[in-house]
Amino acid sequence: MPIQKLCTVAEAVRLNEFACSLTLEAEGMEPQGPDQFVHVKCGHSRLLRRPISICNWTGDGALMLLVKVVGEGTRELVRCVPGTELDVLSGLGNGFDLSKTGAHPVLAGGGIGIAPLYGLARRMLDTGVTPTVALGFRTAKDAFYLEAVSYTHLRAHETSQ
Repeated sequence: MPIQKLCTVAEAVRLNEFACSLTLEAEGMEPQGPDQFVHVKCGHSRLLRRPISICNWTGDGALMLLVKVVGEGTRELVRCVPGTELDVLSGLGNGFDLSKTGAHPVLAGGGIGIAPLYGLARRMLDTGVTPTVALGFRTAKDAFYLEAVSYTHLRAHETSQ
């Protein structure tokens, strides 16, 4: 069931020229599973919310989002600083069914599409399954989040043109 509330930006980290990681204080908005997303209102003048994949979440109510700048709305979103309040609608999307992962899953994603794979891989590790993860980026300069993935002890492979 979707939940709407104001969430406070706890941390904003620029990952590269095009991407940012935002951690929100969002108690009670934790997803039911990997690959759910939120709709974030980007400023007072923007009519449409922006769909953003949930990258990870914690038991204490923090949601981590990876945001790619693709227009004015997301450009405004990545300019947020800690303490900024955002209007967030969560509980969206179906998520992945972890019971269907198999013994040796391979997760593949590229660019900002890697966001939901991180949370999925973390939940697989929690169940004792170690997936192989393939991450692709247009160029090595565009790559981000590789350090976070390496800390999970995943079998990770990165590619670029």
